[in-house]
Amino acid sequence: MRFDARVDQAEGLRRLLVRNHTRVTTLVAGKSGVGQTCATINIAAALAHSGKEVLVLDESLAPNNFLDQLGLYARYDLLDVAHDKCLPRNAVLNSNGFSVLSTARAMNLLAKLNQTEQQRLDEALAEACARVDMVLVDAAIPERHAKTPSNLTSGASLLVVMDATSSGITDSYALIKRLALENACLQFEIVLNKVSDEKTALKAFENMAKVAWNNLRARLDYLGCIPRDDRLKRAIQLGRPVISAYPAATSAIAFQEIAQRLLHLPVRQIDTGSGMHGFMPFLARQVSRPQMPLQYSKKVTHAVNC
Repeated sequence: MRFDARVDQAEGLRRLLVRNHTRVTTLVAGKSGVGQTCATINIAAALAHSGKEVLVLDESLAPNNFLDQLGLYARYDLLDVAHDKCLPRNAVLNSNGFSVLSTARAMNLLAKLNQTEQQRLDEALAEACARVDMVLVDAAIPERHAKTPSNLTSGASLLVVMDATSSGITDSYALIKRLALENACLQFEIVLNKVSDEKTALKAFENMAKVAWNNLRARLDYLGCIPRDDRLKRAIQLGRPVISAYPAATSAIAFQEIAQRLLHLPVRQIDTGSGMHGFMPFLARQVSRPQMPLQYSKKVTHAVNC
């Protein structure tokens, strides 16, 4: 069965990542527009600036995705490698000190690939990940009603990017709730974006962390916040990370601090049991934006904002 082939690929890549002590962090968001991709770009740049080898896997085909924001054009992607149209190295782009591999088309069509194509894909990912310290996955945000996959990777840190608005809080909590209940994910890193000050960010985080623990027994860790910053907006317009365009900007300093905290997180052991099969299935079917009843959504917003 195709699923079995995917599991075999996941197992092989998982062993590779464990052997190389490669850290995997998947960035997710409860809704679009909170700056998840911007955060991925700038965390990748900050990690590269600190001397780490970084690979970003771009899962999104939507407009203004990772490649678009950096003004990059990928002649080849992971699907082309699977179809033997290019070598794996031809699909990897280099920008701002880190590497980028577009995986969206391949993941969307993974179940339709034959065994030889799946093997090429597996080998390409293994080659791309073999010499890096950190893999960042800029996860696509599927449709609201899409079902959350049961085989979400347990070996990656899950970093939730959110803002402190009412919708940002409720959608982020709903995402965490779905992952906790359906996938037994009980550990999340939190970054608050577009905040006026850290006091506001900490208030939103601390209240949501309390709700998540009391209701789900899920632990939320605060990695930091990104202040509203005109120079960050300008860097985005220039298609550059703020750390390279305006290294003294408050947002650039904030991203550097978040990157260092990310590096100092404990390395989590990847589950070797039969329940969750690690990396590849997550790339194939991403976390979804769950729908919450309106009444419950208001209750969460009140609890977090009080």
